[in-house]
Amino acid sequence: MSIKNILVYLTHPHVEAWNFRPEHKALLEDQVPGLKVEICLNSKDFKDHLPQTEAVIVWYFKEKWLDSAPRLKLIATPAAGNDWIEVGATDKLNISFGGFHGSLIAESVIGAMLYFLKAFPLSAKMQKQKKWARVKVSEKLRSFYKGRVTILGFGKIGNVIAERLKPFGCTITGIKRNLFPVPRYFSMADRIRTFENWQEVFAKTDHLICTLPGGEETDRILQPEHFKALPKSCYLYNVGRGNIYQESDLVTALQTGEIAGAYLDVFDKEPLPESSKLWELENVFIQPHLSAASPQYLELFIEELAARINTGER
Repeated sequence: MSIKNILVYLTHPHVEAWNFRPEHKALLEDQVPGLKVEICLNSKDFKDHLPQTEAVIVWYFKEKWLDSAPRLKLIATPAAGNDWIEVGATDKLNISFGGFHGSLIAESVIGAMLYFLKAFPLSAKMQKQKKWARVKVSEKLRSFYKGRVTILGFGKIGNVIAERLKPFGCTITGIKRNLFPVPRYFSMADRIRTFENWQEVFAKTDHLICTLPGGEETDRILQPEHFKALPKSCYLYNVGRGNIYQESDLVTALQTGEIAGAYLDVFDKEPLPESSKLWELENVFIQPHLSAASPQYLELFIEELAARINTGER
């Protein structure tokens, strides 16, 4: 992929790490010889420069903008999903989505798992009360060792999470459409299954990690019977999309003890309304869609994009 100039419109009002800065421009130009990077700070400036550019880096791209971009060869976004890119790839136009998120999200998931397994909420509560609650806390402690982890949506992100968990002694079951390929880090006890096998898999799950994309195919894929099939000691972690279950069904499962708790980074409606019952549940750990946030976010994106441009990868 031969590209000599790239237009960047990558700003975010809330998360500083998601704003493209001059240092990112310098890094990209350094990694792609001969590339000229131009940063736009507003949509008007971006649209004014579209007719001359060969490539763009954006959070979103509207289909109507294509009429003003006759030279466009590449639309690149750090986002993992295609939620905000209204156009599809063609023979003349390549769409590049971020594939670097796995390691960052894995850190968040593993942190949340430790939060529950090591009873950190209870320890923090006892600390505030100045209580040496050794007995009470010790009764809640669990380990990764021999933990049965099911990853629903065993794609790029799910694979990285699984690989990071293996050294802790976890057994992995990845749920995906196809049974192959089998990851090289799998042991004899690890396996890949399709969703049709959910009853067998869910009954033997200590941690259910959801990394599914949004869309009609995944909409409400988890129903009340799926929560009921999980062991009462199971924890759920959702770092994919919030459409995969009805929020009220998850709330019921958490309130009735059908599952032990949940780490939720994504929601069907964002920001999560103050009226949501999820805010009130002690066995829920909420993050505002930040599982992949990191000061190194755009640095990782640039390294990945530069490699794709230099090698001509589509």
